[in-house]
Amino acid sequence: MTVRPTLTHTGVYTCDLERMATFYKDVLGLVETDRGIGITVPRSLIFLSSDPAHHHQFVLSDGRPEGVPSTVNQLSFLVKSLEEMREIKRNAQAGGVTRSNTVNHGNAWSFYFDDPEGNLVEIYAETPWYVPQPFADALDLDKSDAEILEETRLRCARDPGVVPVDVWRARFTEKLGKA
Repeated sequence: MTVRPTLTHTGVYTCDLERMATFYKDVLGLVETDRGIGITVPRSLIFLSSDPAHHHQFVLSDGRPEGVPSTVNQLSFLVKSLEEMREIKRNAQAGGVTRSNTVNHGNAWSFYFDDPEGNLVEIYAETPWYVPQPFADALDLDKSDAEILEETRLRCARDPGVVPVDVWRARFTEKLGKA
């Protein structure tokens, strides 16, 4: 039997714990579930979540020395729609984010930005298609949902590996059963 863990949360070390907690609460709407000093590792911790099924999806810990660059590749947060992504983009801009990028990955629409300590954050919504990766086209969130969906459909149709996401998931489930 192969054990395949499911990613449920991530954590990062911070230089300014309160600033980071405020940022993620204000920009992503995460809710603080707990805070305190660790018992086995005496660090200040703040636990954040947006899902009542998960006590924490994101943990912030003090202990990152000033001037030490982030080693986080990216922190990815799924949203339900392009409108939710637009709302977070507005929140990020209001929160002082100046460097950001939007990308159409074919299988997802993504908004990337740096948090206050330079960790790359991805906010993404899923599309109805699976497209072999890497795939990265420009994404204009000022267009309507219908326009973005149609542009994505047409672009994905040119890729010989595109299939409906349900087909890909069924194939991957079968592959997992054989592994």
